[in-house]
Amino acid sequence: MVANIDVSAVEALGEERLDWRHKAVPASAHGLTVEQARAARLPLADFGTPLLTLDAGALDHNLRAMAGWADAAGLLLAPHGKTTMAPQLWRRQLDAGAWGITLANLPQIRVARAFGVRRIQLANTLLDPVGLAWLAARMAEDPEFAFVSWVDSARAVELMDEALRAAGAERPIEVCVELGGPHGRTGVRDDAEARAIADTVRKAPTLRLAGVAGYEGALAHDADTEGLATVETYLRRMASLFGDLEYETDDPIVTAGGSAFFDVVADVLGGLGGRVVVRSGAYIVHDDGFYRERSPFSRGTGGTAGTRLRSAMHGWARVVSRPEPGLALVDAGKRDLSYDEGLPEPQLVRGRGTAPVENARVTALNDQHTFVVDGDAEVGDVVRLGLSHPCTALDKWLLIPVVDDAHAEDPVVVDYIRTWF
Repeated sequence: MVANIDVSAVEALGEERLDWRHKAVPASAHGLTVEQARAARLPLADFGTPLLTLDAGALDHNLRAMAGWADAAGLLLAPHGKTTMAPQLWRRQLDAGAWGITLANLPQIRVARAFGVRRIQLANTLLDPVGLAWLAARMAEDPEFAFVSWVDSARAVELMDEALRAAGAERPIEVCVELGGPHGRTGVRDDAEARAIADTVRKAPTLRLAGVAGYEGALAHDADTEGLATVETYLRRMASLFGDLEYETDDPIVTAGGSAFFDVVADVLGGLGGRVVVRSGAYIVHDDGFYRERSPFSRGTGGTAGTRLRSAMHGWARVVSRPEPGLALVDAGKRDLSYDEGLPEPQLVRGRGTAPVENARVTALNDQHTFVVDGDAEVGDVVRLGLSHPCTALDKWLLIPVVDDAHAEDPVVVDYIRTWF
């Protein structure tokens, strides 16, 4: 059996030497390899602030929970790799049974191929002629490399075909017709036009019609009654289109499902023939904000009764100023923490046990500072912050320490995750 990822390339990351490029790493660890630092099990107290960490136990729990859900639902999982851009975590997702890795653009595909990811879905349309030529060459040199892309216009089909012909592509690229919705993102809006695009794909010798794709998360932000109804209506359109088309493969794909509505995807698309592929990516890290409120696991419709995902990411910041009553400034800001889908939440002060920071809340972030009001943390205290939206938290860190237990009195760093954003 061909490996889903180049294990030796992933393990070679342990040979990288730590230095000033890795803002999460203390100077005392400079010169060590990642493997040496991992073996040293440095206490988190040795690490400065600002800092982002992942929690080993939460990562393990989330991997098992999502793999179990997908298996029970009879769906394939191709987690969106853009969330973490971490081949070490991709490997763990693939080892847990993921069918492939989803990505969003050509640079991300190049990272994945550098680590030998064997099956890639591009949740986008690739039109760059230079990029298509590069892709055609990679497919020619590796017959085990499986790739599928999306299209949402006849013009896109024509441009892809022209570029692939000019590159002398030896293998056709599988494509899915992407269906969109009003006020959504990409994706053809009209169902009849979608069928016409499928006809255009079938006439292009460098392409092969492989399925139907879409992203329901662009149409509903909240998992309330209205949002769920909007998602279900859209997915039923996808199901209808999927049933209408004639494919150039015996095992066509229908793919949808971000990290907020994959339960509805299972309900609506799960009974269709072919391969039903869910692309949820945030589940492995989860959060203390957007996905905590919207994940099917939080709504009781994912996994077994009572199963919830756990946030694996935390920010750590030191109080550097209390310039007026009721206000504390900590030394992490927009350059360090996510803030686009909810502000960080103060959770506890390191070294005080698991008692929460009483009444504290964040009101704003600057580039390098966060405003905490109504808390009892004093100058010099290190505050653990719950974060929202892993997609815009991890991208600020080249190397992310993994702690044994973020809830412990004195967490220990047991691993390091390298990212490529």
